[in-house]
Amino acid sequence: MKKLSLDTKHKTYPIYIGENLLSDDKYILPHLKNNQVLVVSNETVAPLYLDSLKKSLKSIKPATIILKDGEEYKNITTVNVIYDKLIDVKFDRDCTLIALGGGVIGDITGFVASTYMRGVSFIQIPTTLLSQVDSSVGGKTGVNHPKGKNMIGSFWQPECVLSDTNTLKTLNKKQISAGLAEIIKVAIIKDKQFFEKLYNNMDSILSLKQDLIQDVIYQSCKIKADIVAIDETEQGIRALLNLGHTFGHAIETILGYGNILHGEAVGAGIKLAAVYSNKYGKLKDNKKDMIVKILQMAQIPMGMDKNIKVDDYMDVMAVDKKTKNGKINLILINDIADVYIAQDVDKQNLHSFLSQ
Repeated sequence: MKKLSLDTKHKTYPIYIGENLLSDDKYILPHLKNNQVLVVSNETVAPLYLDSLKKSLKSIKPATIILKDGEEYKNITTVNVIYDKLIDVKFDRDCTLIALGGGVIGDITGFVASTYMRGVSFIQIPTTLLSQVDSSVGGKTGVNHPKGKNMIGSFWQPECVLSDTNTLKTLNKKQISAGLAEIIKVAIIKDKQFFEKLYNNMDSILSLKQDLIQDVIYQSCKIKADIVAIDETEQGIRALLNLGHTFGHAIETILGYGNILHGEAVGAGIKLAAVYSNKYGKLKDNKKDMIVKILQMAQIPMGMDKNIKVDDYMDVMAVDKKTKNGKINLILINDIADVYIAQDVDKQNLHSFLSQ
């Protein structure tokens, strides 16, 4: 088992990474204030892991709510369903919500926790690779709006993150690849050696070799935790973690939530950021090619956005959270471990680029 801490100005909490953690009570019980526990999961994950979680909670009999599975349910309607449950069971400010599932469950549960009675505790138990390396770490919570991804949300840190790598064994290849997009992203942002490690060991990572995958998850979380510790609410350096996301969120929004995995969209967005950085910035041909190659090695589909109209792309990017005063900002790449915020990107260049 590996453990690291995420330290912010407001809270310090542990991130546990390893096998068989879900069935061990010592990782969850110490973080509960009382017996008022609501487990939020979905129709896919609950049949696999809810019983194990209940056993680790011992004498506590948690309330449960099982949601439909999919990005299309990450909305205010679903949030209200959870509020109704909390009010019906008369949970107070000392209750704890447990998110058992992937990024959608974690984001929704965290948002409810941040707003119910103006804030209650919650625990992240991410069950996908993407959520273990990204969405469960750092306290971003939220839901989608029909006109924009994650447009409604808050920063609210969990009590702990419990990443049981056994849960990865029930994922399909698309979900593993989607998680790898976020892992590749943080390596491009911060760590040349980590990027090379991914590049040279991709087959073993894809096959979920246990020691290697735990190490990769740990390194990814450590990079993100170090950045979040400096800039919890994304006023500066944390924005770099949005590499690929402005393009990616546009793809998700236009193609429709649930029609494409978030990690797949981010992977496509990273490729676009790399090619744009090569055409209009300083990224050298060989580094651009390496980035495209590693995304291909991770089996992330490319070209899913080829039928998107350029004007639709531009319209959605104009309401992205990273846009300020009508000016589109992108995270671009000078080199591996050298990325930057490009403010007020030339819209003519961007339109021309997307047209190509």
